[in-house]
Amino acid sequence: MMNRRRIIFTFFVLMAGSMTQFALAQGSGFEQYVSDISKNINLLLKDPKTGLYFETTAAVQKENPHSWLWPLCALVQAANEMDVLYPKQEHLKPVVKAIDQYYSEKLPVAYQDYVTAERLSSRFYDDNQWVAIAYLDAYNRTKEQHYLKNAIMVYDYMITGMDEKAGGGLYWKEGDFTSKNTCSNAPAVLVALQLYQVTKEKKYLKTALSVYDWTNKTLRSPEGLFYDNIKIPGGEIDRKFYTYNAGAMLQANALLYTITNNKKYLLEAQQIAKASKSYFFKDNRLPGHYWFNAVLLRGCIELYKIDKNKDWINIFRNEAQRIWTEERDGTNLIGRNKEKSLIDQAAMMEIYARLIQLEK
Repeated sequence: MMNRRRIIFTFFVLMAGSMTQFALAQGSGFEQYVSDISKNINLLLKDPKTGLYFETTAAVQKENPHSWLWPLCALVQAANEMDVLYPKQEHLKPVVKAIDQYYSEKLPVAYQDYVTAERLSSRFYDDNQWVAIAYLDAYNRTKEQHYLKNAIMVYDYMITGMDEKAGGGLYWKEGDFTSKNTCSNAPAVLVALQLYQVTKEKKYLKTALSVYDWTNKTLRSPEGLFYDNIKIPGGEIDRKFYTYNAGAMLQANALLYTITNNKKYLLEAQQIAKASKSYFFKDNRLPGHYWFNAVLLRGCIELYKIDKNKDWINIFRNEAQRIWTEERDGTNLIGRNKEKSLIDQAAMMEIYARLIQLEK
């Protein structure tokens, strides 16, 4: 009898030890993952001659010699999260130097969607906003003024994309007056809120609330998700749902609760998180666009800071592990296509980096 009890006790001790080792391995595994991804980006997706980046790992780039700005919107945020984890390394500054090469002197100044020296190109409000959000995160971490200066530049640019058609809100693309999109309005709220938190200038909070109210009135679905856009003129709603639209508005509500202490924003954030889980999380996985999911994770983390509900964060943790196991090739490049993309590597680097921060 005593031997049997000893065997059972030993079994549970070993099981507990194994579970602890698994948890530690998973945490340390994420650190190895971000290291592998970072190395691959610098080795396979960066042009050492110019400091710019490539769109994909293809030997010949299909459309342009270098990447559009949009993948750098993912990379700049991922690089900031890497600098949070590893402050003695410099992940962010090389990306900032690349983004500087997209600067357009056309008034109001902003970043265009392709490398300025290679050609003149279009400018998108959302591209600029995602860069500004990362820069404001970097400013809060480093207090380096150029990050704040460039974020204010983006704010001054983006408000020129607002008018009263369809009741307010921002267009998606400069000079294209055919749609107002959640993806250019939700991040506009975030830029304005973060600037308000830094400067305490009320104009930023006023802008944030105005755009927030318009987005909720015009593009929010009854269950708490957000439609893609409204057509101008005519008012037809494109009713597709994307994780990044939900994520940006989730983060906006969490920030508004932090700023105002008004519980309605917390309840709305929780409703968006609940609706997102119900709609997007199918068959134990999220939709396939990693960067859209990274933006949703940002919102969930902002909410987690307030209500400490680990449920949604755990979904991302499990999904991140699944992707590494199932959607990675032999060289540790991530993605289901043969040619791997910069935006996918950057998105997963951000996701792993943020999850490591939560574990720590």
